[in-house]
Amino acid sequence: MTSDVVENEFEFYSKAEKYWKDVPATVDGMLGGYGHISSIDINSSRKFLQKFLREGPNRTGTTCALDCGAGIGRITKRLLLPIFKTVDMVDVTEDFLTKARSYLGEEGRRVRNYFCCGLQDFSPEPNSYDVIWIQWVIGHLTDNHLSDFLKRCRAGLRPNGIVVIKDNMAQEGVIMDDVDSSVCRDLDVVRKIIRRAGLHLLAEERQENFPDEIYHVYTFAMR
Repeated sequence: MTSDVVENEFEFYSKAEKYWKDVPATVDGMLGGYGHISSIDINSSRKFLQKFLREGPNRTGTTCALDCGAGIGRITKRLLLPIFKTVDMVDVTEDFLTKARSYLGEEGRRVRNYFCCGLQDFSPEPNSYDVIWIQWVIGHLTDNHLSDFLKRCRAGLRPNGIVVIKDNMAQEGVIMDDVDSSVCRDLDVVRKIIRRAGLHLLAEERQENFPDEIYHVYTFAMR
């Protein structure tokens, strides 16, 4: 549990905010120097998402998506805007959202809102989103805040909407990273938090073709 590794909650959040303020507003900055994996990541995410967009009675809509921990909009630009009519972005770092306006180009006109806010304090508008995409950011929330945020996400979904988490998974337990002030949880811990939020797992997939030296990355869909 994060309570075992996070001694001071205020410090946990403020240190992370400070870390990201010093990160360059580039794709490489968003990916911690691993900008070269961006295309592999996006292509896998697109395939994963398409499974829910196929014709059928429980088909997920394509009206509006929310990009959580969006940074400069890497995922918004390459995954979400090509599929959804409109996208909202939320990130704690003002400079990233400012950069997003130029980085997204013409298509950025379809971004409705740029919310500058930590996810622990953010509430998606109820019944508003077909997909809420949460990538490489859950480590910046304590267990309680993550569970509460996922409950608010559940309320933010439109009919047949899904919440997607894509993130690093530890081999066992919860590992603290003091550099960016984040935690990495194992699969069991993440699944428990998802259940605690009242969400049901629909799919779970391990990312392939990432460098061997980084954590295993998993994608979960739930509603």
